[in-house]
Amino acid sequence: MNSSKTIVACFHCGNTISDSKILLEEKKFCCSGCKMVYEILQQHDLCNYYEMNQQPGLIQNKTKRSDKYAFLDNKEIEMKLIHFSNQESSHITLYLPQIHCSSCLWLLENIHKVNEGIQSARVNFAKKEVFIVFYHQQTSLRAVIETLDGIGYEPYLSLNEISANGQSKTDRTRWYKIGVAGFCFGNIMMMSLADYLVGTEVIDYKIELFFKIISLVLSLPVLFYSATEFFASAWYGIKNKYLNIDFPVALALVITFIRSIYEITHGSGNGYLDSMSGIVFFMLIGRWLQSRTYQTISFDRDYKSFFPIALNVIKDACITPTEISKVKTNDIVQIHSNEIIPVDALLSKGQASIDYSFVSGESLPVKVNIGELIYAGGKQLEGMLELVVVKEVSQSYLTNLWNNPVFNKKEKPQQSTYDAIGKYFTYAVITIGIIAGLYWWLQGENTLMWNAITTVLIVACPCALLLSQNYTNGNILRVFGLNKFYLRSPEVIEKISRINHIVLDKTGTITHTKGANVKYSGKILSDALTADVASLLKQSSHPASQLVSEYLNIQNSSEVLHFKETEGQGIEGWVNEHHVKIGSPQFIGGEYFNERQGTKVVISIDGVIHGEYTITNKYRFGVTQLLKSLRTKFTLSLISGDNDNELKNIHDLIGKDSEVYFNQTPQQKLDYIANLQTNHYLNVMMIGDGLNDSGALKQSDVGIAVADTGNNFTPSSDGVIDCTKLSQLDTFIKFAIAGKKIILFTFTISAIYNIIGLYFAVQGVLSPVVAAILMPCSSITIILLTYGLTEWLAKYYQLKEVTK
Repeated sequence: MNSSKTIVACFHCGNTISDSKILLEEKKFCCSGCKMVYEILQQHDLCNYYEMNQQPGLIQNKTKRSDKYAFLDNKEIEMKLIHFSNQESSHITLYLPQIHCSSCLWLLENIHKVNEGIQSARVNFAKKEVFIVFYHQQTSLRAVIETLDGIGYEPYLSLNEISANGQSKTDRTRWYKIGVAGFCFGNIMMMSLADYLVGTEVIDYKIELFFKIISLVLSLPVLFYSATEFFASAWYGIKNKYLNIDFPVALALVITFIRSIYEITHGSGNGYLDSMSGIVFFMLIGRWLQSRTYQTISFDRDYKSFFPIALNVIKDACITPTEISKVKTNDIVQIHSNEIIPVDALLSKGQASIDYSFVSGESLPVKVNIGELIYAGGKQLEGMLELVVVKEVSQSYLTNLWNNPVFNKKEKPQQSTYDAIGKYFTYAVITIGIIAGLYWWLQGENTLMWNAITTVLIVACPCALLLSQNYTNGNILRVFGLNKFYLRSPEVIEKISRINHIVLDKTGTITHTKGANVKYSGKILSDALTADVASLLKQSSHPASQLVSEYLNIQNSSEVLHFKETEGQGIEGWVNEHHVKIGSPQFIGGEYFNERQGTKVVISIDGVIHGEYTITNKYRFGVTQLLKSLRTKFTLSLISGDNDNELKNIHDLIGKDSEVYFNQTPQQKLDYIANLQTNHYLNVMMIGDGLNDSGALKQSDVGIAVADTGNNFTPSSDGVIDCTKLSQLDTFIKFAIAGKKIILFTFTISAIYNIIGLYFAVQGVLSPVVAAILMPCSSITIILLTYGLTEWLAKYYQLKEVTK
């Protein structure tokens, strides 16, 4: 008899469910956790949460163990997390990765209704942080955290939170500089308008002198405060024996200021103080636009962001939550399901199924027996373990891996394309200025000589190139951010445009870390035989057996007699008078289909091979088309810590001539990248996701970390791309290359303007008033042009969809 199932969405989180038996007031829930959150909100009259957005609770809330946050009762740990505390209240800022909509903001800022000990909560939506003030006489930090966790907002607490030296602060220096430059520019321009608009009339001498003095005074903070970063950058380039793009800008600012003082003191003009202030103002805005960091992304994370704050240590039959740094060798510690193991330790109790995918790149969990070593960084997948610490956190395998010298190397200053253009541009401008000045000096025209020299340097200032670079890169970063691709700095955009080789990791990068594809090949098994196979599979904890068992999805089991498991090879037993043997081809003594790639689980019943289940990785959406596109423009290679079961599939994806290496250590990955750069002179982009990729990401010219929604940690890198947007990587690269062309195009437009201006400047006849008007007009034209072109390209590459 066929029964139809009604597909509905969970009232709380929106997960698809069928015929849910968890009901409350005719509302259906996917699990008891979602129902519990609804009851909490209903109890405190906070159900408006559901009216602001449809199914806003995206996180499925599972039942938590009661002692999960017991370590927060430790006053020493508590004080390291709290930013401020007095006799009445304490302040703390918590990172909540679940924040995603206006409902989250409303609920969190009304959390005082759930826990009356909370005085107030203020959400920083961009950073996904909540700032909480609570009365520590009425509640505790542990109670606050448990309240948040109870309504579906589990704070992300890591060792890094208590290892950081003080609370991070936002650097507002550039904001102040922009404010000062904008204020001074506006007022200087207002006073200069009188001179521009007076025509043939004469301004009263005292008023004119007053305007000049005020303009000069207002220009001082612009030059000596707002413009300091241009001078600092120029000096940095000189110290490293090259002229960067900021050198001619700094030189032009100094010449402009000196020329203005000369004109004002000698009564020959009003100078260029308005133009100087305007240029600084516009360039600072451009710098701010391109240097904005995406506050939800950290590009410099290390292992401390991966480890928990504390462990449960068993001493004298008592469990004591202990800060990780104080866990010592030979301590016995508890690890619960889905927790990270932060120390190298021996398994003393429990069934260990360790996921090393993030550390070594192995795609399948590893079964560990009593007495065997478990390395730091692995995640326990099933049940609770007791471990005997062999090496402390500071001495563990993972810490030693991270302390590789490559992570401490200082990057050498590199000249960008624009620095090279700026250098030659500077030489050309200075040469033209000297020749023009020399010509008029030989003619005996000293006034025209100084006029020609200074006007050439002012008119030919490469500010347009700097503005074009800043505004184009700033807009590209903004478009990338809207599409969940975040870059460390604007300099990475140019590095991307120079890439000619791409190295890929496999596990967690182009494949999913969880789940797998399972396919059966062989004789058609009856329902009874399939049930027998499923019954035997359920007796094994091996990851491959569990994947096939999940694929079969048979709930009822038959009794298994004489069960025997050969470690790492296979299992066998008697089920309903059939001898069933399941395992690797070597264990069974043959296979059904030789050509298929992947991990094989062969089925033998009563001595006859009936078929095999092939387990292959699940590739991320769009990866096939992405790699097909990348192959046409770049050479590709893949290097992985996983086994080579997917070798044929990988060659089909990236090309048979591409280099593919499996079972590679983190050091081997790093060395491979270095070899490509040193011996093959390639500009390498590395795309990875785990700690085992960190060295390679750091060594590469551009390191891109793939961020999985199920993992809050991404290794140190030049950029972070959301896993759902990996399929668009080729489009992002095209957009970065097009951005470089926009900068060069707008600079060409600017160069034409400079050539025309220089024609008049070298003759010494360019009016200061005309020059003062043309300079900001040119800057505004460049800004509008770069913005318009990047917006058009974003639409052309279909990158204008704002992600939600």
